[in-house]
Amino acid sequence: MGQLVELVTPLHKQTKRDYLARMNDDKVHCMEVSRQYGKDYWDGDRRYGYGGYRYIPGRWKPVAEGLIKRYNLTNESRVLDVGCGKAHLIHELKLLLPDATVCGFDISEYGLKDAPPEIQPWIRKGLAQAHYPFPNDWFDLVISINVLHNLKRYELPSALKQIQRVGKQGYICVESYRNGLEQFNLQCWALTCWAFYDSREWESAYQEYGYHGDYEFIYFE
Repeated sequence: MGQLVELVTPLHKQTKRDYLARMNDDKVHCMEVSRQYGKDYWDGDRRYGYGGYRYIPGRWKPVAEGLIKRYNLTNESRVLDVGCGKAHLIHELKLLLPDATVCGFDISEYGLKDAPPEIQPWIRKGLAQAHYPFPNDWFDLVISINVLHNLKRYELPSALKQIQRVGKQGYICVESYRNGLEQFNLQCWALTCWAFYDSREWESAYQEYGYHGDYEFIYFE
């Protein structure tokens, strides 16, 4: 298996969260709305998700630069983002590597339509757990950030195997926990998560289903 890395954690830690307030805010209703991945999830009230997920130039640039450095990406590279959302990260990658082939897919039609116009030709609707329409090892890097924990247990094997199949290198980031406090905070905060696994359980799943790429965990401390 690959290495434990830290690329998204610094960005994750910039956001302040009131865990108890979210848990006490008619959370089951909010979860049902959020799992539609529509306007409310992205740009509605904060209780349903992001509370306004707009493109901020440069916000994802450090992550893009980290990926380029770690995985030796060039203008000749191919990169796939599994669960790209509004595609802000691969947009930053494209700005840094204009001639690289970057593409992504996501379950959210609203998110895709609201992606930066320049990146929209490279993204489409798709499921992380479905068969990816690409040959083996087609991409130099396949990434998936904060997506796989939204799958149910029986959907994880196919997603992990597809990521491994189409990419020469892989990087996966999921929400997780290391202790009881982080588990509690995650359960309070998460709206779309189905897979509440601690970091060791995730590592076990990666090994069991043949994923050999790098990985990262973000924690709610």
